[in-house]
Amino acid sequence: MKLSRPVSWFLLAFGVWSWFIWITFVKNLWQDGSGLAFDDAGDPTGYFWVHLLLAITSFLLGTGVGAVGFRGVRALRGELAGETSGEASAESSDQSRNEPGDEHVVQRQ
Repeated sequence: MKLSRPVSWFLLAFGVWSWFIWITFVKNLWQDGSGLAFDDAGDPTGYFWVHLLLAITSFLLGTGVGAVGFRGVRALRGELAGETSGEASAESSDQSRNEPGDEHVVQRQ
């Protein structure tokens, strides 16, 4: 399957955004002083475990989505580089077909 440039960049940006958001959330969860994440004895509550599981799942999904986007961007750059080198080799092969003394003329088909 081939991804377009905007879709590839969107997926890559989503993966980066997911990591940024959830790292911030886990930091805030760990330092929670409201009593939701930790009880009076300092033990983690159900709220803590559910949200930690949510964060881990989001890290994994963000990583997968970002990796697909990264591979799409890298493949598009490889195609662009291949097209550029293909044009250069086509020009050099066109120039090799010129008659002697016609170096300044480039024939295109």
